[in-house]
Amino acid sequence: MLIEGESGTGKELVARAIHLNSPRRHQPFEAVNCAAMAPTLLESELFGHVRGAFTGADRDRPGRFELADGGTLFLDEIGELPDGSQSKLLRVIETGELRRVGDIKDRKVNARVIAATNKKLAEEVGRARFREDLYFRLNVLKISLPTLRERPGDLRVLAEYFLKQFAEKCGRPALRFEADVWPVFEGYPWPGNVRELRNAIERMVVMAEGDALRLEDVPFEIRSGKGASRPAEAAAPAALADEPATLRDLERAHIARVMQRTAGNKKEAARVLGIDRSTLYAKLKAYGLETEKDGGGKDEG
Repeated sequence: MLIEGESGTGKELVARAIHLNSPRRHQPFEAVNCAAMAPTLLESELFGHVRGAFTGADRDRPGRFELADGGTLFLDEIGELPDGSQSKLLRVIETGELRRVGDIKDRKVNARVIAATNKKLAEEVGRARFREDLYFRLNVLKISLPTLRERPGDLRVLAEYFLKQFAEKCGRPALRFEADVWPVFEGYPWPGNVRELRNAIERMVVMAEGDALRLEDVPFEIRSGKGASRPAEAAAPAALADEPATLRDLERAHIARVMQRTAGNKKEAARVLGIDRSTLYAKLKAYGLETEKDGGGKDEG
């Protein structure tokens, strides 16, 4: 089975839903990102290895295929799979047998394979970047996921769902969207799809004051998106409209606000800001946001 769609459209969620609504639902679901590993490590991850197969292989280890036996193996970003690994994957799918790296015997395995990609695999085959035989083997059933901008009717439903989810996660009372947020949301193209919407709302919940998410809580890149229907002045935060500020002042205020919303938890603040903790430490020091009283805030995790 093959699932195609842009990044952030929910391909893994669809794969999990297929698994949970099938006779295999009580068996394992294993997920592997084919683009996240070096080719040598990827084969060990998929097929396993035996002791002594390579430096550091101090024991036998089953791969994801064996761990998913009886269940489902989800291969994300299948278009990034190296050619050599593609041929081995095809053999396992067709024969139901695999050989661990460094082993001399085959092992039976029964795992359903669901592959996903943000590429058009048919075009990759035409460019000789993906094996044609593997493509046809995976393409027995294909699901093409639409982008978020192609299903505007889902936007409010998803946004309200994520708002409730993150309000509960952050221990906030019931929150709501102010009416002027919706035209900006609906005018933005959402290149990151559902994942981008989810992350934006999580950030808004962390930053928002009071019981409503306002226009000024919407991330700047979304407010200033080319799909926004209001002038730039109206989309800017009130503080900017009243008095110009330097980028340094804006960054300092933003970091201070995030630190307040995360109760001084630097790990969480760095995640919300999209920077690593060492960068956050440096900025806190540079902006004088660390205090002797709190030692610069909590650093949990």
